[in-house]
Amino acid sequence: MALTREPRLYTTSADYVYQELRHKIITKQLKPGQRLPEVNIAVQMGVSRTPVREALRRLASEGLVVIIPNSGARLASPTKREMEDTFVVREQLECLAVRLAAGRISERHLRRLEETLLDEERSFEEQNLELYLEVNETFHRIIAEASGNKVLADYVENILARTNVYMVFYDPFLGHRSGQTLPKDHPSLKGHRLLIDALRDRNGDLAVEIMCRHLTLSSQGLEQPEE
Repeated sequence: MALTREPRLYTTSADYVYQELRHKIITKQLKPGQRLPEVNIAVQMGVSRTPVREALRRLASEGLVVIIPNSGARLASPTKREMEDTFVVREQLECLAVRLAAGRISERHLRRLEETLLDEERSFEEQNLELYLEVNETFHRIIAEASGNKVLADYVENILARTNVYMVFYDPFLGHRSGQTLPKDHPSLKGHRLLIDALRDRNGDLAVEIMCRHLTLSSQGLEQPEE
């Protein structure tokens, strides 16, 4: 597997390896379950095994890599059941968060949501999955933050990290859509616009309904693996 691209400035060798591997994972040049031999990566990237090991641990903390004792590292390979179960939990957490947020959201939070939506539109225009993952997570974290419940916000942040992993591996963002211009009424953008409108109107029931539908579409949009 070729692992190098245009040179960039990195603070450490471990950061270099981490960024390069993460880019390969997100752009689907590496596949779920694929082995990641430390020695091979070190040779191909021109570094020692120590920064490779550190980078793999960092990727493992994000759920992208699984490190098995005495076996080495592999890309994660979430099952269909695991993905479905996670989205069930996410729906419960985020529907509670958006209901609470509808009753107390500030103008500052609404402005941040609008700004994030603009970045999300740009991610589709540029076909940039890395940017999309970042801004999508930010959008949902802002709603959780606006709920005013710190414990709930922490749980939402954790579940977002889990589902981001699934999107990296199984969202067709850069698959068969590659080379196509994604529409302005893409379900993700449309759902987020509707959520902002419902929150601005302080309509908790409508916000919950939209969030449930939005997450259902997100789950169904994944190209789920066979068990």
